[in-house]
Amino acid sequence: MLITTTSDEISKKLCLIDAIQRLGMAYHFEREIGDALETIYNGYDDDDNNLPTAALRFRLLRQQGYSVPCDVFEKFKDDQGKFKASLIDDVAGMLCLYEAAYLAIPEEDILDEAIAFTTSHLGLMVTDDQVISHDDDDDDHHHQLVEEINHAMNRPIRKGLPRLEARYYINIYSGGESHNQILLNFAKIDFNILQVQHQKELSNITEWWKILDFATKLPYARDRVVECYFWVMGMCSEPQYSFTRITLTKITAMTSILDDTYDAFGTYEELELFTDAIQRWDIGVMDGLPEYMKYLYRALVGVYREAEEEMISKELGRSYYMPYAIEVMKRQVQAYFVEAKWCKDGYVPKVEEYMQNSLVSSAYPMMATTCFLLMGDIANQQAFDWISNDPNIIKASATIARLMNDIVSHEFEHKREHVASSVECYMKLHRISKEEVIKLFRKEISDAWKDINQECLKPTAAVPIPILVCILNLSRVADLVYKDGDGYTNSHILKDHISSVLLNPVLL
Repeated sequence: MLITTTSDEISKKLCLIDAIQRLGMAYHFEREIGDALETIYNGYDDDDNNLPTAALRFRLLRQQGYSVPCDVFEKFKDDQGKFKASLIDDVAGMLCLYEAAYLAIPEEDILDEAIAFTTSHLGLMVTDDQVISHDDDDDDHHHQLVEEINHAMNRPIRKGLPRLEARYYINIYSGGESHNQILLNFAKIDFNILQVQHQKELSNITEWWKILDFATKLPYARDRVVECYFWVMGMCSEPQYSFTRITLTKITAMTSILDDTYDAFGTYEELELFTDAIQRWDIGVMDGLPEYMKYLYRALVGVYREAEEEMISKELGRSYYMPYAIEVMKRQVQAYFVEAKWCKDGYVPKVEEYMQNSLVSSAYPMMATTCFLLMGDIANQQAFDWISNDPNIIKASATIARLMNDIVSHEFEHKREHVASSVECYMKLHRISKEEVIKLFRKEISDAWKDINQECLKPTAAVPIPILVCILNLSRVADLVYKDGDGYTNSHILKDHISSVLLNPVLL
């Protein structure tokens, strides 16, 4: 199709692939994109002195799982080992280099230098209004370039949530002088069609939520079912994962209620009984639980039972994996109980002890594993064995979520009875200020992104790219939700994002 155009110009092929991916349509052309990038990789050389092409090729190949070397950028340095000053005037090249550098893996110093170099100069261009347009009279092009820089500086492509980025890029692409109108129209229609599917799924979920009447039965719990769907949709938005999204949203919404129960409502004695009941996973062991916990217990067990029945009746993947999903939930609840015990005892754990438990309580391992188990035939035994052993990519994703959450929620939780956060643990252990701890955390978060990038360079038949991207997307959601505050607790932070992908269609 569009990918198989007979063009000998690598840069044009790369730009086309990049446009299709950023417009949110890559799932229509997976084979064509894969074949084209494989051809480009097999003919890979580093003799291209064009910075935009070199950087774009590097980024697209790494996104596809190819382990291309970063020393391709050495040629853009001067005799002193610094990036050439002449690059500063190449705004497109600087943007491409900036975006490529976020695909860095550990110990790639040149990419750290690239981020520092491009961030500094692109920031100055915007601040001082020095963006150089190819046409001094073209104000529209000038303003669009400034907008692209601002957007990239706030959230590089690697950290961008695909559906949100598609919505944004449709507007940017339409303003480009060389855009393909057929591709643009396709992107707009496709975005709206998929949005309608997502709206129907959310309607299904909200109806389930209303029937259970948690607002009345469990009034202490946050009503965040829409945010939960947004979170899950961010993980896997493609049309073939409808069952995955609906089921995982229900499980995630139930997990949110469990979190609130352990964190802010249940007594220690009640939580101890409830935790034991969850480990048994049997409706018949609810004796002794308060009525509100019985209701929560039945609803939780019911979600898993209904999911298993639907998988069997509609032949949606491997239903015999559901017991494993239940085991992951048991582990989740146990982590919540550990934190409740720490809070009761006034115990401030050591950093390693805190992180070991809190990576589980972040719910990211549970969400990643459960999502995988619900994704159909992609969930083979080898992949299950891999994901069951807490792979580094899940640990890194959970680290990003936990540390970003703790940074923005520390002040609020410090004002009420709550388990010590990682911020407090670090402050106590190292006897340093909150500001110093947060600086350390920013570095750990950056390192975790590099670990994710490294793991994404290892796709195999057993662990294909869709599984890795699903976990990558979890990290992207965390970056969005927690970058400017606790967007889950304070849902107004996410309001515009949710509206743009779930409520407002793209104008044709």
